[in-house]
Amino acid sequence: MNVYDTARMADVLAPLGYSAADGPEDADMVILNTCHIREKAAEKVYSELGRLRQMKEQRMADEPDRAPPVLAVAGCVAQAEGAEMLARAPFLDIVFGPQTYHRLPEMIARVERAAGNNKGKSGRGAGILDTEFPAEAKFDHLPKVSPGARDGKGTMAGCTAFLTIQEGCDKFCTFCVVPYTRGVEFSRPGQAVLEECRQLVSSGVREVTLLGQNVNAYHGTGPDGDNWDLAELIARLAGIDGLARIRYTTSHPRDINDRLFDIHGHCEKLMPYLHLPAQSGSDRILAAMNRGYTAADYQAAVARLRRIRPDIALSGDFIVGFPGESEADFEATMELVRAVKYAQAYSFKYSPRPGTPAALLEDQVPDEMRSERLQRLQALLDDQQQAFNRQMVGKRLPLLLDRGGRRPGQLVGRSPYMQAVHLDASVELLGRMVEVEITAAHANSLAGQLVEPALHRNPRQLERVR
Repeated sequence: MNVYDTARMADVLAPLGYSAADGPEDADMVILNTCHIREKAAEKVYSELGRLRQMKEQRMADEPDRAPPVLAVAGCVAQAEGAEMLARAPFLDIVFGPQTYHRLPEMIARVERAAGNNKGKSGRGAGILDTEFPAEAKFDHLPKVSPGARDGKGTMAGCTAFLTIQEGCDKFCTFCVVPYTRGVEFSRPGQAVLEECRQLVSSGVREVTLLGQNVNAYHGTGPDGDNWDLAELIARLAGIDGLARIRYTTSHPRDINDRLFDIHGHCEKLMPYLHLPAQSGSDRILAAMNRGYTAADYQAAVARLRRIRPDIALSGDFIVGFPGESEADFEATMELVRAVKYAQAYSFKYSPRPGTPAALLEDQVPDEMRSERLQRLQALLDDQQQAFNRQMVGKRLPLLLDRGGRRPGQLVGRSPYMQAVHLDASVELLGRMVEVEITAAHANSLAGQLVEPALHRNPRQLERVR
């Protein structure tokens, strides 16, 4: 979602004459877009700010007649620590939360007025703070998406795009800061999502990933005032000519309804891959996390999905060392992983976040124990990912070639199951759907070779594994 927000900030700034710079050294403005989910991510912000301060001071010394760079921090760390951040880093010009970046032009005008009063030449920033949750939806005030899409690195990709449809969360898991930094659940109107998707497709996008902190809780208003759930939105998006693939993330197990189960079975454009965070396999820990389901509930959802779409691949999230987690609780998580068998997964040590209920619990697990358990879990998850990748060898998969490889003559694309696949192919195929035979499996990617007849087929017909 931060990648999407960063791209939309660029769209907001474009009318002011800003365009992307190659790096911060010669930029007129630097924005750090931040995440507050884990402590390590927040710590990186302050480390990077120290480097930016030195850069700003050096610029002012070397080029005294040039306006110093505007330094800004955006996102969830800014939302959670805005006032404290300005106190710790008084050289900052702007600190703003994830719900206010549509007001960037106004903030920059305030910075310019401060500079005109000679405040900007002193090394002290303008100190503008905007971390409100405005009553109006920011999406109503954003410009149309600019031509081309952004990939996972925020660069122009042309054939893949992120599309935010929902923000915030009402679940209040005891470890999570999202309700405090992103707010309560908000779903964009269905027609607005369709219009943005059509703009993306008209600029060459073939695959969209629908984003939300709790994306399957989507409940947008349709053009006739009716309520659309995620399944309805996917069905409408699938009708857009030229859009070949649809994905969505991140889901909550409590919000998979019957219609969403069913659409995985009959929508060809919806990829057979689902990120479904479990967090733990222990019912006791799940209750302490306020997740609202049991391990049996989670496995029943997985079993139903696999009955409906036998080739579906699953990804998940896991937290180890949650306060009070015993060895038996951890072993229950390992048992869940062994039962589900993930294509890939993300796992982390529990990170206490200020302001969350779990941070106040007394039975905190020692860090060395959290680290040891994480190593055991990740070893199991890595084995499962490699086994899943090996199953692909010899199969033919439809591939959307979305970027160049590390060497000349190499392209990379994503399989329906989100695996990166490397192959030798002409750059003319970039952005095309092709058929590839998988020749080798690696820990985090696959290798393949082009199936020549695929060059002459309708790429929209290549969606299921042969």
